[in-house]
Amino acid sequence: MILSSTKSDWLGNVRGDILAGLVVALALIPEAIAFSIIAGVDPKVGLYASFCIAVVIAFVGGRPGMISAATGAMALLMVTLVKEHGLQYLLAATLLTGALQIVAGYLKLGELMRFVSRSVVTGFVNALAILIFMAQLPELTDVTWHVYAMTAAGLGIIYLFPRLPVVGSVIPSPLVCIVTMTGLYMLTHWAPFQEWSGVQALGMRTVGDMGELPDSLPIFLWPEVPLTLETLKVIFPYSAALAVVGLLESLMTATIVDDLTDTSSDKNRECKGQGIANIGSGLLGGMAGCAMIGQSVINVKSGGRGRLSALVAGVVLLILVVFLSDWVSQIPMAALVAVMIMVSIGTFSWESVRNLRHHPLSSSVVMISTVAVVVWTHNLALGVFVGVLLAALFFANKVSHFMYVKSDLAEEGERSVRRYDVVGQVFFNSADKFVAYFDFKEVVDKVVIDLSRAHFWDISAVGALDKAVIKFKREGADVELIGLNEASATIVDRFGIHDKPEEIDKVLGGH
Repeated sequence: MILSSTKSDWLGNVRGDILAGLVVALALIPEAIAFSIIAGVDPKVGLYASFCIAVVIAFVGGRPGMISAATGAMALLMVTLVKEHGLQYLLAATLLTGALQIVAGYLKLGELMRFVSRSVVTGFVNALAILIFMAQLPELTDVTWHVYAMTAAGLGIIYLFPRLPVVGSVIPSPLVCIVTMTGLYMLTHWAPFQEWSGVQALGMRTVGDMGELPDSLPIFLWPEVPLTLETLKVIFPYSAALAVVGLLESLMTATIVDDLTDTSSDKNRECKGQGIANIGSGLLGGMAGCAMIGQSVINVKSGGRGRLSALVAGVVLLILVVFLSDWVSQIPMAALVAVMIMVSIGTFSWESVRNLRHHPLSSSVVMISTVAVVVWTHNLALGVFVGVLLAALFFANKVSHFMYVKSDLAEEGERSVRRYDVVGQVFFNSADKFVAYFDFKEVVDKVVIDLSRAHFWDISAVGALDKAVIKFKREGADVELIGLNEASATIVDRFGIHDKPEEIDKVLGGH
């Protein structure tokens, strides 16, 4: 069974994975360079990281078909550390980040994804789509008309090439776009062509303008930092933040790829895999990274489904930047912008906009809030936190409305008995409502509270039950609780005071 699954992950889609890996490798180069610049380090730090993380995660990750590398979200968290302490401390922080993520995997923190609602995931996806598009705007600002023409032509190839019979379904259109546009750019700079056609060379930014590409393979590096408590104090806050953001983005991306491919993934294995990949990156002179939703979508839409696509992306990336840098440096940014715009359009959930009128208001508020916070702060973790918090509050409010109490008055001999039937969930948000249902001023000999269809969840609920029982006793009525289920009885017995005479005496005696 395991052998069959492993074979399927690696060899179940060889052609699609190889072609998709080529596309991803080309798209990774400018992003890795850009993220290195954001973090304030040499471009090769981001490129080596992307190579190492992509290759390692292909073997140890929990989500086949997902691409991990250096990312902008992680780079933003490194800026201050690099500025104040330098590259060596960044490498040490990267190693610690990996260790923390491995621990998170063994603690099964990947299971926490169950608490992220569909509305939050949709908001996260839409926010990332907007951020991906916004990241392309600098390449489309204050440029010549040639850039717009090439970007438009690239988009035309991406969307029209798949319509061609046979070949359109065999070769990924983003790869065709990049190769065609690069060929056009190089052709306009070829002197004989310029003399023959009279066309001037297209003046536009290329990958080579983003930064100097490395000219050597990465080597093993142990961070040159003192192994002291002071070093740990410096790097731990950054490593903890990197670990949290990296896992959050990776697990969210895994969920999205699960949906795109109609398959499931091992989130806890993904946590461990991200940690191992980051340790490998730090030992090869790279920065910390995580899963990339943009590249993962490119991979899936280009036909990548298995682990082979991530391996090919990493290996081809290294080969391109080290051995074919003269060619790679001439890839026009306009071609890559076209690919990323395609990713942005494909990532955004257009259905979620149409559903705003049909979905519950609370779900729409959660989705829009997640988008707004992520786009406004560029902080993915903060946006998801706000979304999860709002979803939890809305859920708590909704559940509290399903709690109610029925009552009837009966006579048992010469005694009057008021019976209350409690139905629903009693917790912090419904505790006051629970108490309000009881009439403490009514003169009765006995009160029976039937809890067989109720559940008590927290100490607020237990406190509300205590309050009700003690108030009735203070008015002179006998109180009997019946039907308490085992789980509720456990928390009531542990934290309740209504059945503890010494505590009752304190309350009734005013002490």
